[in-house]
Amino acid sequence: MIAPASPRTRTASPVLVLAAILTTQLMLVLDMTIVNVALPDMQRALDFTPTGLSWVLNAYTLAFGGLLLLGARTGDLLGRRRVLVAGIALFTLASLVGGFAGSSGVLLAARAAQGVGAAFAAPSALALLMGRFPEGRERARALGYFSAVSIGGSALGLIAGGMLTQWASWRWVMFVNVPIGIGLVLLARAVLTETRRHPGRFDLTGAFTSTIGMTALVYGFIEAAEYGWSAPRTVAAFTIGAVLLIAFVLTELRAPSPITPLRLVGDRTRSAALVGRLLLMAAMTGLFFFLTQFLQDILGYTPLATGIAFLPITVMLLVFSQVSARLMEQVGTRGLMVVGLTITTVALVLLSRLDAASGYPQILVALLLFGIGNGLAFVPLTAAGLQGVDPRDAGAASGLLNAAQQIGGALGLAVLVTVAESAARAAGPVGSTVAQIAQHAFVVGAQRAFLVGAGLTAVTVVLLALLVRPARPAPQVVEPVAERELALALD
Repeated sequence: MIAPASPRTRTASPVLVLAAILTTQLMLVLDMTIVNVALPDMQRALDFTPTGLSWVLNAYTLAFGGLLLLGARTGDLLGRRRVLVAGIALFTLASLVGGFAGSSGVLLAARAAQGVGAAFAAPSALALLMGRFPEGRERARALGYFSAVSIGGSALGLIAGGMLTQWASWRWVMFVNVPIGIGLVLLARAVLTETRRHPGRFDLTGAFTSTIGMTALVYGFIEAAEYGWSAPRTVAAFTIGAVLLIAFVLTELRAPSPITPLRLVGDRTRSAALVGRLLLMAAMTGLFFFLTQFLQDILGYTPLATGIAFLPITVMLLVFSQVSARLMEQVGTRGLMVVGLTITTVALVLLSRLDAASGYPQILVALLLFGIGNGLAFVPLTAAGLQGVDPRDAGAASGLLNAAQQIGGALGLAVLVTVAESAARAAGPVGSTVAQIAQHAFVVGAQRAFLVGAGLTAVTVVLLALLVRPARPAPQVVEPVAERELALALD
């Protein structure tokens, strides 16, 4: 169990500590979707090829996912606040460069640098939250907000991207990070207490094999989504990734100071939570990808209207993540995860029944259910992945959670795009024009993708029901003054 934070870490107001951590997470998550609706404008301004344009998204995902384990270990060894601030600073500088980009190459380099900064900042942010808020009521409520930001940020990114692109310029989806990043650096240095450096040295072999292996794995999923599972580049990427990740595991078994202690995955509950997070993110990525296109290409929504259409998910996540945090004290994690993911599965099944005649009310019901289900499930999923972690392993555990999220997103996009394309090719032509035939093919593909996404969450329900131990959170030890202060902060 993680011991309560020392008195020295309690000098800053919980409001400011939580604000710094949540704003960091929101900024990093937003950048995974905020550029989506700006892609057509970027293509026209910087002469991207269709294939090159996809790398505006992929460059960020690849760097973020590939360097997460290294970023987590760096925070453990050098101090988490220091690494968090450095990651935010790099992210902010890269955003400034990207906003002024005059060529496609400069923008892609900036997006990759954003991903590097995110990979070092994200694990440290979650580890600092773990250290500041002990297990029990404090951490559950803080994780409620953190989980809402982690999922809802994707929907907010679509809204923000639509507003900035439609009202200003595509460049502002990059520039918007600059004042936020500068403010975060100042706030983090003022309110976050530096963590103790844990003894050890960099496991260079583990760092190399994990970084290149994770990068190759994520790249393989990206290539599979674009070129298919049997394409030479896809097969080569998966082969390199598998070989290096096997080498990474063998290295970690012998390393005196491993970059990711394998004891973290030895716990049945934690391993199930990591796999559950991966599968949930796979389904959720598919929802955003296909529903965004459905709203614009089938229902004729503008980019801004499309972003606003996702607002119910964000609202439900904010509400039910806090409901979930409170219920964890009474019912524990397993029941909430099972109930929440069952509701999520129902939402995806409803989406699988959409057709060209469907209206927004049908979509709204599914979005509300999806937000409720994820709000109930994501907090205990995160808590189960962090429960009982030793303070020296907090960064590594946070890195594993973030890695599961990144791999899940890449896996989901690759698998569900492949499923949709296969279903679309098999669909018979319906309609009298090329546009009508194309719309019908897309709808059929999206229906099948949503149904497979529902299958992923259903598998997750079974997995968690069988493997997660029905243990309740351990009671917390907290000073009365700090407890009152935290209650005021979170309420």
